[in-house]
Amino acid sequence: MIRALYSAGSGMNAQQMSIDNIAHNLANASTVGFKARRTQFQDLLYQSFLQPGAASSAQTVIPSGLQLGLGARPSANSIILMQGSFQQTSNPLDLVIAGNGFFQIRKPDGTTAYTRAGNFQLDRDGNVVNAQGYSLEPQITINAQAQSITVGGDGTVSYTLPSQAASQVAGQIQLANFTNPGGLNSLGNGLFMPTDASGDATVGNPGGQEGMGALQQGYVEASNVSVVEEFINMIVSQRAYEANTKVAKAADEMYQQVNNVIQ
Repeated sequence: MIRALYSAGSGMNAQQMSIDNIAHNLANASTVGFKARRTQFQDLLYQSFLQPGAASSAQTVIPSGLQLGLGARPSANSIILMQGSFQQTSNPLDLVIAGNGFFQIRKPDGTTAYTRAGNFQLDRDGNVVNAQGYSLEPQITINAQAQSITVGGDGTVSYTLPSQAASQVAGQIQLANFTNPGGLNSLGNGLFMPTDASGDATVGNPGGQEGMGALQQGYVEASNVSVVEEFINMIVSQRAYEANTKVAKAADEMYQQVNNVIQ
């Protein structure tokens, strides 16, 4: 019965982490470019009382054996990379990636982070920056007198100046992708960093032969959190937690009966 208490406790801890993950997803249901995470579980070690396949005689073996598991634990909360819906805005610097890829962001320490959030703005020097003021990489600067800004599907950024018919090219947006984007490390603020699990970034122009998605101007990518699905997962986790508490209660009552016998 000691095993039952510990197994039930491990199940309660696992479901608690599942609820924590669901809470995080729901809290970011309106966060631009947010990618939901799904909690995954795995069973713990098994105690073997009778090993499957052990010899039961000189010519026969035990077909199934007797093994008791010791509970469960969260093994991962993988990133769901399904694309969120597009929301139209009035900002010409709002961009979405229709397909694979991440925007490259230059952090203050000089390292490059990656994001799906394309709600960009201009800083005081005319540089295209994200919500934290970090520069888009490669850096793109817009003239302060620019009247209109155009971002092509291939990432070409151009603008027009007063009294000039021809547009000026400000730069070229490049995207990055990874062999295993689910292995990226989340930093918060919608930023990711590569790891050994994700592999190194492959950089290319939007809509190019590298498999990068094309850009669309005047839109932002909404969170891919499904509120309905998260509420369903919450109910499932809550009932699983409740079931584990009842197992712990049942094991405790069995111990109480044993104590009564001893008395």
